[in-house]
Amino acid sequence: MKPTWTCDSDLARTRPPLSAVHKRIALTAGEPAGIGPDICLDVARRELDCELVCFASADVLEARARALGHGVRIERFDPKLRRRHQAGVLQVLDLPYPHPTRAGIIEPRNAPQLLATLQQAVVAVRDLAFDALVTAPVNKAALSTPARVFHGHTEFIAQLCGASQPVMLLVGGGLRVALATTHLPLREVASAICAATLERILAVLDDGLRRHFAIARPRLAVCGLNPHAGESGQLGDEETAVIAPAVHAAASRGIDVAGPFPADTIFVPDQRRDFDAILAMYHDQGLPVLKAGAFGAAVNVTLGLPIIRTSVDHGTALSLAATGRASSGSLLAAIETALDMARQTA
Repeated sequence: MKPTWTCDSDLARTRPPLSAVHKRIALTAGEPAGIGPDICLDVARRELDCELVCFASADVLEARARALGHGVRIERFDPKLRRRHQAGVLQVLDLPYPHPTRAGIIEPRNAPQLLATLQQAVVAVRDLAFDALVTAPVNKAALSTPARVFHGHTEFIAQLCGASQPVMLLVGGGLRVALATTHLPLREVASAICAATLERILAVLDDGLRRHFAIARPRLAVCGLNPHAGESGQLGDEETAVIAPAVHAAASRGIDVAGPFPADTIFVPDQRRDFDAILAMYHDQGLPVLKAGAFGAAVNVTLGLPIIRTSVDHGTALSLAATGRASSGSLLAAIETALDMARQTA
């Protein structure tokens, strides 16, 4: 998949020094049939201390703005200009879809262009034309084919960036929860966990919290895989054979880490307050706890990339598209988190 637009020629050479301008954020609108366009338009109505550029179809955004009655003005992005976001105006790098789109109904023939749009946004940030990437949700099934399985944003972006160990970190409700495995069927989780991988994940998590969240010495907790963290081997041996050795190896490298802890108690407030982040072994071990207290305001952060990338904590919500009922709270939090990370990293 070859981008039709590259930032090397169009953007990077015209970019002023970062200290002289507002941070420039690349925003992808995600699945055009879902709520991605809605929430992008909604955040565009707000005051934002950055330059915001949406990688999307201008026609889709304009049609959705009319349907919602938002009155947001769509302006074509000019890479030679640097300007702070203006409430009620959305700069768009126009990447039209080859086939018509309808709210709530996915058009599979648009999948290649949706992937190309995401790729172009990643390239723009990777090549330093933008300071961070924020992504609205996509539909994994719609982007998968018999020849190519789309596991998710995290894996796709990591591949484009050549990152060998991306780490998904969810932030919200006073919690930071990282995942040892992401979008895997539950039956595959145990075989996907190994001590060497866990040690690398802990190193990425430790480094990411230091660099992007200004935590001088992160304190990390690690969940067990099995109930009661294996109950001394009675309920499984992954804790003693895999997880504990990884924790010990990471600690020997200077990482402040402890565990494995039973997942049903480490999230209790009295326990979790001793740690800056908790590493869960699989998606539905840690994220239900975080989302129970912060859904709609949590942020998905990808660590281990050469770029800053954040996203929302929800899916495409096809049934809510163009209804006016979709909340942009998570997208706004993702933009604000990306800005904080960019300022911390600069």
